[in-house]
Amino acid sequence: MPDLNFNNDVEAIEAFVAKYGELRKEIAKVIVGQDEIIKNILMVMFSRSHALLIGVPGLAKTLMITTIAKTINLTYNRIQFTPDLMPSDIMGTEILDENKKFKFVKGPVFANIVLADEINRTPPKTQSALLEAMQERSVSMNGVTYQLPDPFFVLATQNPIEQEGTYPLPEAQQDRFMFNISLDYPTFDDEVNVVKSTIHGKMVEPNPILTMEEILFYQNLLQKIPISDNVYEYAVKLATMTRPNTELAHPWANDYLAWGAGPRASQFLIIGARTHAVINGKYSPDIEDVRAVAPNILRHRIIKNYKAEAEGISIDDIIQKLMYA
Repeated sequence: MPDLNFNNDVEAIEAFVAKYGELRKEIAKVIVGQDEIIKNILMVMFSRSHALLIGVPGLAKTLMITTIAKTINLTYNRIQFTPDLMPSDIMGTEILDENKKFKFVKGPVFANIVLADEINRTPPKTQSALLEAMQERSVSMNGVTYQLPDPFFVLATQNPIEQEGTYPLPEAQQDRFMFNISLDYPTFDDEVNVVKSTIHGKMVEPNPILTMEEILFYQNLLQKIPISDNVYEYAVKLATMTRPNTELAHPWANDYLAWGAGPRASQFLIIGARTHAVINGKYSPDIEDVRAVAPNILRHRIIKNYKAEAEGISIDDIIQKLMYA
């Protein structure tokens, strides 16, 4: 059992930062480059939330998530989303046992980390099976509620370029994801190192760095981090500026947005800023921490209008404009 008896919260935060550094080093033994992506995934996990990873095939999304699961010693299930996938294939189903009584057989969602691979390849009915699990951390079947394990994270992947045979995620489902993480191609040097380290068929096995008890302890520790009023106000102001034709809307929101972010964005901006501050060795978040997490939080919560499309203005352009307004 890990020793989690610290004299004070400052000591605990220092231990967390050290563990976080160990975690990053261990993951780097398997995953070459993609440092920012790994940081964002870990931030979501320590924030007790979920992430949507958008990237073309071959960027090691699945390997990345599998490696992280191994380094923090949690149970892990992968669900390959396909057009014929049913809600029961995710949540589980009831069967008749030998005594002719119904017995619930748990589905793959009953794990600490669930990889929803290519989540937009399955119809909305099946996508929505994850909604309760992500929000309530439970599954309901015939009037009985089954609690999911704690900690619980959904990490979903999506291919941005292949649209045939896909079903766009409903806004309500997208809103459950704290981060929308965009993966780009590796740098030239990183790709050379990837090829060198993988063509011989030998894969490094990562060592577990964190236990489940440590994860839960550090998650609770982060919830105690003090936050000043000016940080709360900046986060809420940033979210409200995205809402076109409202009192606090930014001119760019009125010109280029069809829809703005809801209150959950304000909550996630504070939660994300808090985690970002601590992993960088700070004891309280500031406005720069809010700005650091804002693109990943707002990217899937605001919708461009036709004028923005016509003028070639991206969602990230709009977010940058609003952050420094």
